[in-house]
This record gives sequence, C-alpha cells and structure tokens, in this order.
Amino acid sequence: MPRLGPLLGRRPLLPTLLVLLAAAIFLADTITNLEIAVAVFYVAIVLIAVRYLDRRGVAMVAAACMALTVLSFFLTRAGSIPAGVVNSAISLVAIAVTAYLALRTAAAEAAAREAQAQLAHITRVTMLGELTASIAHELNQPLAAIVLNGNAAQRWLAGGNPDEAGKAAGRIVRDAERASELIKRLRGLTRKAAGKAVWLDVNQTIAETLPLVQNEAGRIRVSLRTELASGLPRIQVDPVQIQQVILNLILNALEAVKDESVRDVTVQTSLGKPGEVVIAVRDSGRGLDGVQLDQLFDAFYTTKPDGMGMGLAISRSIVESHGGRIWAEASVPRGAAFRFSLPAGRTGPRGPDR
Repeated sequence: MPRLGPLLGRRPLLPTLLVLLAAAIFLADTITNLEIAVAVFYVAIVLIAVRYLDRRGVAMVAAACMALTVLSFFLTRAGSIPAGVVNSAISLVAIAVTAYLALRTAAAEAAAREAQAQLAHITRVTMLGELTASIAHELNQPLAAIVLNGNAAQRWLAGGNPDEAGKAAGRIVRDAERASELIKRLRGLTRKAAGKAVWLDVNQTIAETLPLVQNEAGRIRVSLRTELASGLPRIQVDPVQIQQVILNLILNALEAVKDESVRDVTVQTSLGKPGEVVIAVRDSGRGLDGVQLDQLFDAFYTTKPDGMGMGLAISRSIVESHGGRIWAEASVPRGAAFRFSLPAGRTGPRGPDR
C-alpha cells in the first residue's frame, strides 16, 4: 500500500484535493477538443505526490493519471482524432518522464541526506579521537575517587564507625553516577543516527559539554570561561548534534590560541533577534585576517595544515537543518568569534527520516 499514513496525518485534506484536481483535469480534458492537451497538467499531481508518497505510491498515481488520459481520449467527442492521438501521446510521455525524474531526484536527495549523516558521524568520531586524553582524564577522576572512598569505607567499618563508612559509600555512589553520566554523553556523541529533537536548556547543554574539553584546555593552559545569559527560552533541537557544533567551535578556538601569549576562550549565550537564542565561542587568537570568510564554512576549506575542512561545514549543515544560521566575525580586542543562532520554540532537525 502507498505510504498514506504520514500524508493523512500531516495533510488531512491533501488526498481529497488531489482527487478533485485530477477530476477537474479529466473533466476539462474530456469536454474540450482533442486538439487541446489538458492532460499534460497531470504532471502537477505527480509532482505533488512525490513529496508525500513512497515510490510505489507515486507510480500508482502516475499510472492512474495515464489511465485517465487514455479514457478521456476515448470519451472526447469533438476535434481531430490524429491531433488527439498526438496530444495524448505527449501527455502520457510527460507524465511518465515527470514521474521518473521526480523519483530519481527524490532518491538522490535521500542519498545526499544519508551521505551527510554519515559524514557528520565520521567528523564526530574524529573529534572524539582528538579528545581522548581529556575524556580519559575526566573518567579517571571519579574512578580514582571511588577507589579511595571504597578503601576509606573499609577502614571505617573495620574501626567500628558505620556513620563515616556510610558517608564514604554515599561519595562512591555520587562518583559512580558522575562517571556513568559522562559515559552516557560519550555514547550519545558516538551514535550514528540522528536523535530526536527535544526541548533543551542551552546553558545546561554547554555545562555538560565543557567537561569534555576541560582537560585539553588545561593541558595547553587556556582560560576557558562562560558568560551565560539567564532566562533564555528553551529550544527544540537534537542535543547530540548541537553538542557536536559547540564542541567543534571550542576545539577550533583552543587550536587558535594554543600558540598565543594570551589564551582565552569564552563560551557565551544570549538572546538574538526575537525568538532566537545565540551561542558564541570567542577566542583571543590571531583572528580572521587572511581568511576567506565567504568560504570559511565550505567543505574542505581549512586554515589548519592537518585539518579536514569538514568541521565548520558540518556545523553549518546542522545549524541550518535546525532553522538557524552560523557566522564568524572579528572579536574585540582581538581574536575571532563564531556564533550560531537557533530559533526558540520550533521543531528540530530536518533529518533523513523526514
């Protein structure tokens, strides 16, 4: 059966409108002379159907339109029969070619979305590879604390002090939960498929992201600060994808300042235009002099000797799929600022499943 469920769910009147449109074309094609090729307008029905039906459904719609064209030819009483044959043939070819090309285009778009998702996953995993040392450090801290508190609990119990042993056990549970949360975040980042959009607190997401880069920032002695606005509206996004954008911008900023005398990176949140939330990552690096801003977010454009040139391109794709935009500008008094906006209160990403 054609995939009518989504169609009926999202466009309850659309099937009726398509039937009425087909009936109108059929009626006009039948009552006019054979010299008038009204049936060619069936291509509009095919083009609408390809947006909401699967391949089999579109093929059935195209076949129905072609059948109506033939039926109309035999029911039409006025006009030249040779001219009618030619016009009907043209209409049949137009419907068939339109259905074929529309399905090929839809398949190509689906393949492009799938390739983009694959590329985003590869970029995400590559980014995690760069963060390995920082992640290992973040995991090692709670695990070491668990061991210490476990040993302490044993000593308290052996010494007959159950109250202190209970406190140590509490700390063990807290650190175990901390390690578990970190592992959950890492598993989320390594997920291949895009997740569902959820209502998100941007400041909370940034707070959960920073521990992943905190050790890397400390290793290269970068001051990593936050300036988070309060009272921001929640946004409906895929948290994994947005966290990937934030991580990518922070890693770029750390890279930009690692050889500078002043090494500051600041993550900001603020209100943008009405209904927008803006996230910014500012650094105190050399800035954007000599960088081609119009190509900065293009695929394979990079200013790093060993860069892939995909991080910012993927980030732009993610942000735009959420209905936002991303841009770069000079920061005052020095450095660069990368900002992206997300609409508050809208639906999440337009992923491959749409």
